[in-house]
Amino acid sequence: MITVENNRSTCPVSTALEIVGDQWSMIIIRDLFLQRVSFKDFRSAPENISTNILTDRLHKLLRYKLIAFQLHPTNKKIKQYYLTEAGLELYPLIYELSMWSKKHLKMTFHPLSEAWYQSIEGMPREEIIQNDIQSYKDFKEKLLSKSNQTQFHN
Repeated sequence: MITVENNRSTCPVSTALEIVGDQWSMIIIRDLFLQRVSFKDFRSAPENISTNILTDRLHKLLRYKLIAFQLHPTNKKIKQYYLTEAGLELYPLIYELSMWSKKHLKMTFHPLSEAWYQSIEGMPREEIIQNDIQSYKDFKEKLLSKSNQTQFHN
């Protein structure tokens, strides 16, 4: 359970939005699902988040235990972030925001988004969500197992 202190409201929607309702927190969570794991990865995303905002949001997501990190196995200066179970459970929100955007926004979407929309066409919502969550879990397992291997392996 996430401990929330000094929240402005006792409304569950309002409190959840205090934690993940800003644009950048959800972009970082989205990026983690896209297998971006480092500060540098987040900085290279198309939205061009500033370093001070990125640092602030990473600290916030860590504080609320939506993400965690490990040190890179060969470069201890690099943190590799990953979603906790609570963070992983935010995926249906990302899915719904993506589908809402496709339905209601007249714009050119990023090529990754277009490829994803094409790959899921005709699939049931629950199947898409479960497949994407499982794909992330598989990625996370590999990421975490790499750090448990001996550093001397090349």
